[in-house]
Amino acid sequence: MSEKLKIKLSIADRVYPLTIDAAQEEGLRKAAKNIEQLAKKFEQSYAVRDKQDVLAMCALQFASKIEQRGIDQSEGIADSINRLKALNALVDDKLGMK
Repeated sequence: MSEKLKIKLSIADRVYPLTIDAAQEEGLRKAAKNIEQLAKKFEQSYAVRDKQDVLAMCALQFASKIEQRGIDQSEGIADSINRLKALNALVDDKLGMK
C-alpha cells in the first residue's frame, strides 16, 4: 500500500490542502509552480480582471499543449507507418514477392 501525504499547494493566492500518494508529490509541486509562473506572466502581459481569468488562460494554454502533442504524435505515427509500408514494399520487391 502506498504512503499517503498531506501537502498544501498555493495556486493563485489560495492554499489547497491535498492528500496524495507520495509518488505524486513531485509532479503536483512542479505543476503548481508552472501554473504560478504562467499566471504571473499573464498578469504582467495582459490587462486581467481577476484570478479566474488568469487561471482560465493557464488551463487553456496547458490543455492546448497536451492536445497539440497528441496531434503531433498521431501525425508522427502515421508518417512512420507510411515509411514502414514503403520499406516493406521495397523488401518484397527485392525478394521477388510481388
